[in-house]
Amino acid sequence: MMLGTYDFCGHYAWTFAWLKERLGDEGLEEYWLEAVSKDSQRHAREAFADGFDGMERYWGRTLASEGAGWTSGRHVVDGEEVMRIDMYACPSKGFLLRNGLGFGIDYCSHCAAWIEPALEEAGFSADHEHDHLGHCWWEIRALESEREASLPADLSGDEDVRLGDAWSEGTVHRVERVRSTGRRKG
Repeated sequence: MMLGTYDFCGHYAWTFAWLKERLGDEGLEEYWLEAVSKDSQRHAREAFADGFDGMERYWGRTLASEGAGWTSGRHVVDGEEVMRIDMYACPSKGFLLRNGLGFGIDYCSHCAAWIEPALEEAGFSADHEHDHLGHCWWEIRALESEREASLPADLSGDEDVRLGDAWSEGTVHRVERVRSTGRRKG
């Protein structure tokens, strides 16, 4: 049985703020890698090792149990497979916003900070954007792919979160995926 979103997201946000205050951004990022990605999300790493099938199992179960509003799909573009996730209603960030629990940190960045290393270990990487308001998107490809992220609506059509009225371009934080060179683009 998984803990519900509301059982941990306020505590997460407070802990992240406390760590950042005492250890700085570098210390917080180290926590996200070691404590979240490598320890608490071992089950996700195991699922990602099964490729896109494992990712579908992991996110399908996790996002449904958390009560998220999302769509996902697998696509083949120019012979390369890509998995796209569009998050319309992040239950964690939504809870924090509704209850005024921001604590002065970029809460959304913890997802990219734990997911990207787990994907890389399995041979994948993701382009990702979040708007700090409970909306985000992910495009996951094999590490060796040099393909850029899609333009709005190219992969997920009308379900692309970037097309919605709630998407806030003014607050977007973008993480470009690691390419086969081992370096992030940009």
